[in-house]
Amino acid sequence: MRNRTLNMTSGNPARLLIVFALPMLIGNIFQQFYNLVDSIIVGRLISADALGAIGATSSVTFLFFALCNGIASGGGVITSQFFGMGDAGQVRKSIVNTAYVMLVMPAVVGGIAFVLAESMLRLLNTPEQILPDALAYTRAMCIGIIFVSVYNFASSMLRALGDSRTPLYFLIFSCFLNAGLDLLFVAVFHQGVLGAGIATVISQFVSAVICLVYAVRKNPYFKPRKDELKLDMHLVRQIVRLGVPLSLQFSLIAVSSMALQRVVNGFGPVAVDAFTATNRIEQMIHQPYQTLSAALATYCGQNWGAGDRKRVLQGYRKALLMMAVLTAVMVPLVRIFGRGIMGIFVSSGDENSAAVIDLGTQGLKLTSLFYLFLGMIYVVRGILNGLGDAKFALLNGVVEIIGRFTVPYLLTTTLGIGVTGIWWSSGIVWFLSGFTAWLRYIGYKRKVGLAA
Repeated sequence: MRNRTLNMTSGNPARLLIVFALPMLIGNIFQQFYNLVDSIIVGRLISADALGAIGATSSVTFLFFALCNGIASGGGVITSQFFGMGDAGQVRKSIVNTAYVMLVMPAVVGGIAFVLAESMLRLLNTPEQILPDALAYTRAMCIGIIFVSVYNFASSMLRALGDSRTPLYFLIFSCFLNAGLDLLFVAVFHQGVLGAGIATVISQFVSAVICLVYAVRKNPYFKPRKDELKLDMHLVRQIVRLGVPLSLQFSLIAVSSMALQRVVNGFGPVAVDAFTATNRIEQMIHQPYQTLSAALATYCGQNWGAGDRKRVLQGYRKALLMMAVLTAVMVPLVRIFGRGIMGIFVSSGDENSAAVIDLGTQGLKLTSLFYLFLGMIYVVRGILNGLGDAKFALLNGVVEIIGRFTVPYLLTTTLGIGVTGIWWSSGIVWFLSGFTAWLRYIGYKRKVGLAA
């Protein structure tokens, strides 16, 4: 740990997962504050419609971020496997070649995203009264894609080496910076939703720069030799082979979220505002599962690279147990405190606030019934990503997009459940994705000879 790496090929699996995951969980929670702070400040200081404007952009911006961030994740898997093998030269070359790919992707995607932003928001049937603010916020996020990608590249490489602490320190700083800038641009400069977007972009820029600079200065694996700076097409192909399916998985999930957002938008501003708030809350619910998944991917990647299949299975079983405990804790918390949390997002003086809180509270209670399946998705994703299963990411994305396109319409329209069908559909899609993920794990385990 003094060398800012963590070798996970020896030691107690549960302890290693916890030691690695805990700093990352704190970091992920702080990262969600980017969205939470924007949502809370504009919702309380401007209006519920301003909150809805930010919420209407989430699936669109997630799509563009996803196209870049999957590459960083794929590079992280390759790097962790080389680290597990003990091949320092290949680790450095993997970091360098991932950086080359990550230089190109954000510039291309960000430019395309900026141009297409308005068309995509209109395609989602975004209510006219919130469209101008939604467009301004989306375009601000498009400019920030490059900074998010740089940070995710640096943090993915550090985590592949077992260092989950360094990204955390700088992320916490930038989160506090984001909160201060939000208040400055919204409350003092009166820049509205656009001001919240500007504050977020500045914070992302600071986080990206200082994390990368620190990694280069302090971590020896970020200091390649001259011959290791050459473009290695074999490595690039490996990174792309794993990264593109992950990007497509995230992108398909984003497209599926856009399909759901279109259904939400059709129910009017109150539904949009309530869905935005519950979506922000559920993003926090995702964080423990997501962190456990990332820790398991690094753990399995290193041990798979070292050829220790027994330890891979031990880590997977410990992760399943941790997931079950997390679920048992979070379900009652959300059901008991959901209404109080919803009240944070809207001002009591807003004419729609009571309706937004009532609907959002009901939605949270519905989706909490499916948290176990949400956890299963993440745990299986962790082990399969660590083993290098490129096909799973795409399969999981396809299941997600089919579910998001069909289930919401089936529930809200065909079966006539109405607006609550939005939240029922989220839970049902988690169930479908979780069950499919488990089936894929069973099949892949047999394919690679990972004995039970």
